[in-house]
Amino acid sequence: MTRRNEGIKRWARWAARTSSVILLVATGVGAQQVYFDVPRGSQPHDVAAAPGQGAPVYYTAQATGKLGILDPKSGKIDEIALGPRSAPHGVVVGPDSAAWITDGGQNAIVRFDPKTRQVKVWPLPADTGRANLNTLTFDKKGRVWFTGQAGYYGRLEPSTGVVTVWKAPSGSGPYGITTTPSGEIYYASLAGNYIARVDTETGEASVIDPPTKGQGARRLWSDSRGRIWVSYWNTGQVGMYDPSSKTWREWKLPGNAHTYAVWVDDKDKVWLTDWSVNALVRFDPVTEKFDTFASNRDQANVRQMLGRSGEAWGAESGTDRLVMVPAS
Repeated sequence: MTRRNEGIKRWARWAARTSSVILLVATGVGAQQVYFDVPRGSQPHDVAAAPGQGAPVYYTAQATGKLGILDPKSGKIDEIALGPRSAPHGVVVGPDSAAWITDGGQNAIVRFDPKTRQVKVWPLPADTGRANLNTLTFDKKGRVWFTGQAGYYGRLEPSTGVVTVWKAPSGSGPYGITTTPSGEIYYASLAGNYIARVDTETGEASVIDPPTKGQGARRLWSDSRGRIWVSYWNTGQVGMYDPSSKTWREWKLPGNAHTYAVWVDDKDKVWLTDWSVNALVRFDPVTEKFDTFASNRDQANVRQMLGRSGEAWGAESGTDRLVMVPAS
């Protein structure tokens, strides 16, 4: 029995015992989606799985101002209120094992400690205005870097509580953000149609233009080699920028795609979400083959993907569900 089949059977055994979990076979692909219902009206935006199979999975309930915590073994959901006017967008699991959140409603960075269940809030400087906070990542020094679609990117130093914000080149648009294995920070600008490398000490952003004009670079992720994979919302492509050679490659997703999210797993397979076909898409850079995992409900609207070893996770904002695909 292959490792993949062993993993699928293991997921099927516990999922069958849980009423809130639905399994769906992806036709012709050989993997299974596993769906987890979250409270109705949550509109889960981003999702982040803590390391280790069976560990908690966090999601941002943007419509209700809460952080959701899924126990994937039982399907049980726990919710944490984040504060007045909260509208959380991005979430990642930090190097301290806490959940870190960009909260557009509070215009703040938020930390949830799963051990103490304490919520801590760092507001942006008062003179920043509404940043429309999007996503965040950590550098090698444990500092939080974040984006604001209103035209900002910034840095929080948790040890001092100092929040510094910079205006982005070309104004509005900063969206996805990622850290490479060497500790470099890059972000994507949806409205600006570029990606940028950020100097983690000076904060200066250096713009890097993809070959395709007006592509709508929305989110991005680094692979194990430090190459930057970018989802193109406007043109339905995935782009790859190699900083070592300063070169680009681009691939068109099948059909009339609109590529929202991108995440790269520990095997350097590239996962994307395509709103046009209502599906998760896996791209193998070696074979240049796309595999599609369609949702079993209309307008799933997966806005973000993240995962852990052997699992790719997405949040179906349109159906109030989380989805997992075995990624082994």
